[in-house]
Amino acid sequence: MKTKAAVLLEAGTPFEIMELDLDGPGPGEVLIKYTAAGLCHSDLHLSGGGLRPRFPIVGGHEGAGIIEEVGAGVTKVQPGDHVVCSFVPNCGTCRYCATGRQSLCDMGATIMEGCMPDGSFKFHSGGTDFGAVCMLGTFAERATISQYSVVKVDNWLPLETAALVGCGVPTGWGTAVYTGGVRAADTVVIYGIGGLGINAVQGAVSAGAKYIVVVDPVAFKRETALKFGATHAFADAPSAAEKVNELTWGQGADQALILVSEVDEEVVTAATAVIGKGGTVVITGLANPDKFTVHLSGWDLTLHEKTIKGSLFGSANPQYDIVKLLRLYNAGQLKLDELITTKYRLEDINQGYQDMLDGKNIRGLIVHDVD
Repeated sequence: MKTKAAVLLEAGTPFEIMELDLDGPGPGEVLIKYTAAGLCHSDLHLSGGGLRPRFPIVGGHEGAGIIEEVGAGVTKVQPGDHVVCSFVPNCGTCRYCATGRQSLCDMGATIMEGCMPDGSFKFHSGGTDFGAVCMLGTFAERATISQYSVVKVDNWLPLETAALVGCGVPTGWGTAVYTGGVRAADTVVIYGIGGLGINAVQGAVSAGAKYIVVVDPVAFKRETALKFGATHAFADAPSAAEKVNELTWGQGADQALILVSEVDEEVVTAATAVIGKGGTVVITGLANPDKFTVHLSGWDLTLHEKTIKGSLFGSANPQYDIVKLLRLYNAGQLKLDELITTKYRLEDINQGYQDMLDGKNIRGLIVHDVD
């Protein structure tokens, strides 16, 4: 069959809209009709060099849709099911899944190559194989993906909204609640209020943090964070650190969560300095793979028992947490609709990403118009 998709042909180029040939589902695979896809900054890293996929590749790793066809041996879903896609596949049986760490599933080894676990490609054009970001390619109208990349959700939920729970919501929320271990009465500092950082705010609120201090140079994002439950907002790290010192009587923050679009040494240094004894720094934003961005004083780390750790998918478990977060939304305990700043057609994807870079969006959303 044919499908329209936004693709990257090489690094440093904008997305191009193309019609591709799409293979049907084989064993363990499903054909999905995407309804919506979130515009996550990580897809810009594909073009900018922060991530290094195999080109050409269909973009998009945050999305939701409806299952249209299933291959042999598929047991998780059936045609007509509403699903949210997890950008980290989860087999349920590897060492990491079996120990409750689905975000580290071994099936994720090929997600940057854009191929299926068996090495095959599902998108083609003119004799060339096209990869799919995270084995998903949600910037296509349809895709053939692994059954381990989908999570069945309640069919009364709006899929356009549910799409956000494939990446940004659990990654940010989990950064605070799971990786950061935020607890009642804690003081939390969050660097970067985009699609991830705003959900770290929601996670910290849910966990009962006393003070939630956010840092972002964009006024619109700071204002939005305050509406989502942040207690203080600053344009720069030194101003935030001064306020944290005041709020905690010099004790420092309990957690510093780094969710900026590109992590550098400056933000890591600020985060490490703002936490107090026994505090935790979590790095969720991506960094240039060719640079060493974490430089710490071993003296400070040892004598103050500080911890610094990375976080993928917010250390969440897709099969459980995607459903849980959507049910919190359904109960009015999690803001999702309010995350969506602007909706775009697939053809306007480059404008959507420009709006992100210009600080106009918390989350842009591609809405697929396909029969």
